[in-house]
Amino acid sequence: MRHGVAGYKLGRSAGQRNALRRTMINQLFMHERIKTTRAKALAIRGDAEKLITLARNSAKGSDIDKVNARRLAAARLGNPEMVRKLFDDIAPRYENRNGGYTRMLKLAPRLGDAAEMVLLELVEG
Repeated sequence: MRHGVAGYKLGRSAGQRNALRRTMINQLFMHERIKTTRAKALAIRGDAEKLITLARNSAKGSDIDKVNARRLAAARLGNPEMVRKLFDDIAPRYENRNGGYTRMLKLAPRLGDAAEMVLLELVEG
């Protein structure tokens, strides 16, 4: 029984899952939309939204809060360029929005294995 077990394993080890999550969130922030399977999109959607909320809320904090928020984001993203883009470009767009920063649009199944495909994108602020 899987009572109380959160998250998606995606058929990967813990290290592979972390690398996949980090890469996909970086790609989402870089291109602002990615085409992926529904399971992977569901696995990263919450983490991406939490990072945007962290960046959005840090704008109202003190200088120490801003530095701490950037450190937390850098630990999760691993890319200083994406941290800069998240805090300077993406987060200010959602200043007046309380969550719901991403949208999933269903696409046709993938031809090779009929996996459910979706387009995960950032909504307009």
